[in-house]
Amino acid sequence: MAAATAMAMAMLAALAILVLLPSARGLDRAEFPPGFLFGVATSAYQVEGAYLEDGKGLSNWDFFTHTNSRGIDDGRNGDVADDHYHRYMEDLEIIHSLGVNSYRFSISWARILPRGRLGGVNSAGIDFYDRLIAAVVQKGIEPFVTLHHFDLPHEMETRYGGWLGAGIREEFDYYADVCFKAFGDRVKFWATFNEPNLFTRLAYVLGKYPPARCSAPFGTCDSGNSHREPYVAAHNMLLSHAAAVHNYKKNYQATQGGSIGIVIAMKWYEPLTNTTEDILAARRALSFEVFGADILW
Repeated sequence: MAAATAMAMAMLAALAILVLLPSARGLDRAEFPPGFLFGVATSAYQVEGAYLEDGKGLSNWDFFTHTNSRGIDDGRNGDVADDHYHRYMEDLEIIHSLGVNSYRFSISWARILPRGRLGGVNSAGIDFYDRLIAAVVQKGIEPFVTLHHFDLPHEMETRYGGWLGAGIREEFDYYADVCFKAFGDRVKFWATFNEPNLFTRLAYVLGKYPPARCSAPFGTCDSGNSHREPYVAAHNMLLSHAAAVHNYKKNYQATQGGSIGIVIAMKWYEPLTNTTEDILAARRALSFEVFGADILW
């Protein structure tokens, strides 16, 4: 399937959720308040490709898909993906044609800092996202940028043990600061992490995502401790989030005028009836979802 066709199908599916379903319930787009944002989204590893071009370093996903034969069902990888790195203008034409007014995408940490803060900033990586953001804005689309959508430089795994090592907190804070400086004049909506509660479960409980650590009875690998490690990883991710948010609010928000937050994977629960039993059950379910107690479930 051509890269542009794959991107179009993904964007149309997202648009169906945001636009077609409300319409099916008798709602019209004009009924939404002024400034309401309809959007589509991607993540860097899933669409960019160009996995070793222009100074980019290996990411955890590059290493995982090239060395873990059981990691992906059909053995494929994201070396080319949708080739968004080379075809982003075509992809933006597709996005624009859908009539949406926001686009959420993630930045590849390994493209900006191939070896982390000790290896220097990759200017070609900065240039790529400069061009992408400029093109998004030129189309009248609001850019939403995610700093970590499940990928990080592979060297962070070898140097710190990934999110299991406290040293990665300083690395993420430095990476976020580089992005705020480079892109914050145009990016007004930042997310530090995409679904860290989902990531920690898949990476450190079930072993499905890199670094594929898990222990029985949760997964089939025996290279981790699924009773302890997901909580250590989540702890370091939340402290990294807090540091980046503090930095942005202290040093950038007043001049750049943006906002920053985090994306959590969750379901919403409503009581089946108005009985006390059902109300408490719904609250209990939300507690597990919102506060991360579902990591091991």
